[in-house]
Amino acid sequence: MPGTLQEQLVKHLTDVHGIEEQAIVQMRRARRIAGDPRLAHIFELHLGETEVHEERVRNRLQALGAEPSRVKDAAGKAGGIGMIWFAKLNPDTPGKLAAHAYSYEHMELAAYQLLEHLAKRADDEETASIAAEIAAEEAAMAERLEDNFDLVVEASLRDLDPDDIGKQLDKYIADAHALENQSVALLQGGQRIAGDPALKKLFEDHLAETRGHKRRLEERLEARGSSPSRLRDAALYASGLGAGGFFAAQPDTPGKLAGFAFAFEHIEAAGYELLRRVAERAGDSETAEAAKSILLEERSMAKRVRERFDEALAAAIADNVG
Repeated sequence: MPGTLQEQLVKHLTDVHGIEEQAIVQMRRARRIAGDPRLAHIFELHLGETEVHEERVRNRLQALGAEPSRVKDAAGKAGGIGMIWFAKLNPDTPGKLAAHAYSYEHMELAAYQLLEHLAKRADDEETASIAAEIAAEEAAMAERLEDNFDLVVEASLRDLDPDDIGKQLDKYIADAHALENQSVALLQGGQRIAGDPALKKLFEDHLAETRGHKRRLEERLEARGSSPSRLRDAALYASGLGAGGFFAAQPDTPGKLAGFAFAFEHIEAAGYELLRRVAERAGDSETAEAAKSILLEERSMAKRVRERFDEALAAAIADNVG
């Protein structure tokens, strides 16, 4: 049954509260496994900001006569723990951690920008103001991480023998290939459930680019005497299919899908930022140039998706508000 803008606003606030609960778990653990005290300080600083974000969203929900969702909050906390363990179990933890954190900050940024748009449509200027202020802090955290990508690579490679950097580069290329495989699944599914025709077209166009990215990475691996990881490719492709099913089941698919696509482009962007730097350290200029070229297309896609936020939100509202 169609609801009201106010009901949609409350749902979105409970969503972002769950996201902040997950972010708190991530920040607390990230500072302990960052691999460098300067990186740890960045996570420590944002932990304080994140705790304030959670409080502000919770207070806003209560002012609107609602409460955080225990289910969403519990899922958020569990997801935060899972992300940290994924990073911790990988040998280049600082790189994996920074890439995921960079993407997560952009997911939060998208969530708050969509919340701001929705609040303005509901004539709730206080919620819109809070969303804009928190979005600015999420963007600043993402910028701090990006400014320290050189430090991230340094921390990731610090304990490696110089002869092992080439092997590590092969792993970075294979990881990027697996992410592109996941992107193929996400884009294929996204076309079917986008809701906004222009967003659907973006997914169609970027799917062709993504297949080109995969080919370039395969060429670089072959030139280096290596190959993609079939296991990781299959796992991330399956994950992409699962994510498509999740978004198809959501009542406000277009908005959530646009926000997730925006965040996913940034985990790819972070991966290519790190890959370029590792390739340069390994003396592989061709891989560094390929990473730089693909990075431009990932950032361009992120920008184009961001430009569709308002239209994607409008499509979600049309489907859910009577």
